[in-house]
Amino acid sequence: MKAKHLFIILIIIGLSSCTIVEYQRNTSTHQATQLETREFQTRIFDTNNTKLIMKALVNVLQDDNYIITNAVTDLGVIMAKKEIDLGKTPKGTNVENDFWITFFEALNKKGPQKSQQERIYQKTKIVEVSINVTEYGRQCKVRANFQAKILDNKGDVVEVYPVQDGKFYQDFFAKVDKAIFLQKQGL
Repeated sequence: MKAKHLFIILIIIGLSSCTIVEYQRNTSTHQATQLETREFQTRIFDTNNTKLIMKALVNVLQDDNYIITNAVTDLGVIMAKKEIDLGKTPKGTNVENDFWITFFEALNKKGPQKSQQERIYQKTKIVEVSINVTEYGRQCKVRANFQAKILDNKGDVVEVYPVQDGKFYQDFFAKVDKAIFLQKQGL
């Protein structure tokens, strides 16, 4: 009799654990497809004046502190980048876990393993963008592709990733809409 009850309990536990595993598998984050990514990176404007669009794009990028590294009007290509300082030197307050590093080095009794200058931390974020402007009948199609690069204090690349936030692109294209309006008004 005890074996029968034990067998039933094991079956119930086994089934419930399968349910938990299946639930975790279904709640994973959604990876955007290439088509979905292209959709939020692209905007169509109601003018076929590519020069006007490119000038508006350059103005928006410069307003957001980007440095234009290349622009070719005939091809409809703009490339730009901006650098963002992520923190201060190791003596500053923005270095992660500085207190704990010092604490555990003191416990080690060998003294600091690395001097303040040898510590590696994230120092700079570089955001790069490439933009393609294409005449599309009586309209212009603009596709912008942003990429972020994190560098450490020695200039080595820590991480590179594409910006895949739809809201980011929506805000960018809203600024471009305003800049196009201003360009058309001669302001």
